[in-house]
Amino acid sequence: MYAGARQQPYAPTPYNYPPNPSLSSRINLDEEVQLSGSSAERDLYDSLAEIYSVIVTLDALEKAYIKDAIAEAEYTETCDRLLKQYKAILSDEMVAREFVDLETFKREWNMECPRATERLRIGLPATVEQPTLSNTGATGAAIAEATQDFITFLDALKLNLLAKDSLHPLLSDVIQSVNKVTDRDFEGRGKIVQWLITLNQMKATEEITEDQARELSFDMEQAYHGFKATLK
Repeated sequence: MYAGARQQPYAPTPYNYPPNPSLSSRINLDEEVQLSGSSAERDLYDSLAEIYSVIVTLDALEKAYIKDAIAEAEYTETCDRLLKQYKAILSDEMVAREFVDLETFKREWNMECPRATERLRIGLPATVEQPTLSNTGATGAAIAEATQDFITFLDALKLNLLAKDSLHPLLSDVIQSVNKVTDRDFEGRGKIVQWLITLNQMKATEEITEDQARELSFDMEQAYHGFKATLK
């Protein structure tokens, strides 16, 4: 330090100019920097950060599953949890409004997560979308559960329950209970997955149309008959 020069309370800059005294006098270095103006804003930013984390984690999980670096049971449990977290965070209207949609969010934060994008679009773990069974036998309880889930879903349509938040959980129960019975690609199974994808991309309170409801009912009847045919 030059002789007679007074040590300044700030780090030196790469530019050779003195700081503005009036500006320096207004800055309190001990004061906490406010990143947001309210608790609501902080909650919003926290939620967006959580979504970012979920997407990155899900992409890594998908890569691990493809490389057979994780057990199917662990993959299924973790993937299902991440998908539920993603949906739960976006159930907040303020978060959903700021998020806009997945592609917008990815562009804004310069994210390249193709495997996570596909998994979020489908809304199901790969092991549910394309199941594999460790044994060939199915218990009577598993068959009864799958049958009941089909009936419950069809009854919901007859009762005119057309909102995504009513139908999606019931249809998820159908595919998961069916997968406990068989991994055979029976007639109509692909339709169940396609309808799950369609419902997954809707807003929670959004409803399918009457035409969609009739088509969905027909497809599920066909899938039910196809499922029963695998049991013969």
